[in-house]
Amino acid sequence: MNILEIKNLHAGIEGQKILKGVNLTIKKGEFHALMGPNGSGKSTLSNVIMGSPGYEVYEGEIIFKDKNIMEMRPDERSRLGMFLSFQHPVPIPGVSVSKFLKRAIEVRAAEKGEKFQAAKFIKNIKGHVSFLEIDNSFVNRSLNDGFSGGEKKRMEMLQMLMLDPELVVLDELDSGLDIDAIKIVSKAVNKLKEKDDFSVFIITHYQRILNYIEPDFVHVLVNGKIATSGGKELVGKLEEQGYDWVREKSTASVNV
Repeated sequence: MNILEIKNLHAGIEGQKILKGVNLTIKKGEFHALMGPNGSGKSTLSNVIMGSPGYEVYEGEIIFKDKNIMEMRPDERSRLGMFLSFQHPVPIPGVSVSKFLKRAIEVRAAEKGEKFQAAKFIKNIKGHVSFLEIDNSFVNRSLNDGFSGGEKKRMEMLQMLMLDPELVVLDELDSGLDIDAIKIVSKAVNKLKEKDDFSVFIITHYQRILNYIEPDFVHVLVNGKIATSGGKELVGKLEEQGYDWVREKSTASVNV
């Protein structure tokens, strides 16, 4: 069953068209990776999927769990089961990590007509903090305020584990991380992989994180379109040969 379908998506920002006809289908339980040169539209795609304000969609559809989500706000998409891990998480002074997560879980419980279970929340957050090797004191600090790059990414993974989404979009999760931090955040993603209905769309420049989060499919975005797709062997080819051969292939297909 398809969890995400992107059909002929054309989008951009501030009048600049960046995505020029993206087509992509992700089935439940699949891990997909998106690679491509700088400026190809990778982060734009992640933001448009999540409905980030400021981005314009000129044409196309995004179907999530058989629902057209084009008119939905980011919070509505999140409540459906989507989660976006930001490339650069922003600080929120005055709002502690624990209060932020507690409120998110409270809202989710209320929407389901359930009662918020404080004991379960405390047990889960303590377990996930330990799993991610986060110092316990961090949950009482303002979210991302004064955090290092690695700490911010661990906080993103803590939110992901607490919210337990069905589709995770990871926008350059490995950006600025050392190898130890990459192993930890990858461990968090793979923990949810144990569920049959959990799907991942990871955007990255580098092979190294894909050594830990193994994709079923790899796509290459060039000039706003997916120019080629394949299995995990495509990652090694890109590492060895770069993107020139993909650009040439894309140009040739346009000129045919």
